[in-house]
Amino acid sequence: MSAIELSIVIPAFLASMLVLSTHVPLGTEVLRRGIIFIDLAIAQVAGLGVIAASATGWEAEGWMVQIVAVSAALLAAYILHWTDRRWPDIQEALIGISFVLAATAGIILLAGNPHGGEHLKELLVGQILWVNYDQLWPVAIVNGLVLVAWYWMRDRLQGFGFYALFAFAVTASVQLVGIYLVFACLIIPALATRHIARRGLRIICGYGVGIAGCMAGLLISVSADLPAGAVIVWSLAFFALIFSWALWPVIRHKDEIESGS
Repeated sequence: MSAIELSIVIPAFLASMLVLSTHVPLGTEVLRRGIIFIDLAIAQVAGLGVIAASATGWEAEGWMVQIVAVSAALLAAYILHWTDRRWPDIQEALIGISFVLAATAGIILLAGNPHGGEHLKELLVGQILWVNYDQLWPVAIVNGLVLVAWYWMRDRLQGFGFYALFAFAVTASVQLVGIYLVFACLIIPALATRHIARRGLRIICGYGVGIAGCMAGLLISVSADLPAGAVIVWSLAFFALIFSWALWPVIRHKDEIESGS
């Protein structure tokens, strides 16, 4: 690999590691709670905040845009927390509706923009290969704080606390790698490792699946000149299937022991 390619791949790989750092542990909790699409909905709302702020003329990477994006995500988190308390039986449906409303609102805001289609594609698929080191530091700080809060108060984070922590993690990630990859990093490693009983081991294995998928996806996208975000999503799914296949004999043996006891 040439020096030019390495200068592109390394910051992109670090960006994917930052996303995985928070999304693997949060993904196990999301899967446990059964609110699978919360990440997708809050990411879309954060993206809507970016679109709305950019429409006013603010710089896409300026602090005002970040404040608007975080505020939008926190508002969505509060609303979803409120609906979870009032209508827990239809929470997943309400999360899906929130995603659709935020997505269509973004399309409406971009309707008069001649580059609207390009902006929408960047929001969904991301531009991970164009990430630079200056963009990584703020996300690293936010994700570090999220991880400290998660591991320090993990068993006490209920209700809005969990939703708010989630909103910060998602807002920081979606502008780096796009909505699709954020969602994939949250759910795919969690699904691949869901049968592992020990929480610590499950998270470690989730990191392994995520790191392998992101690295392979980046290398394939650079060598084949394909969209990196989309390739990484497929690569994550592939390594999750490989891991699940390798783990299947252990799962089957455990089921046979439990059924025989």
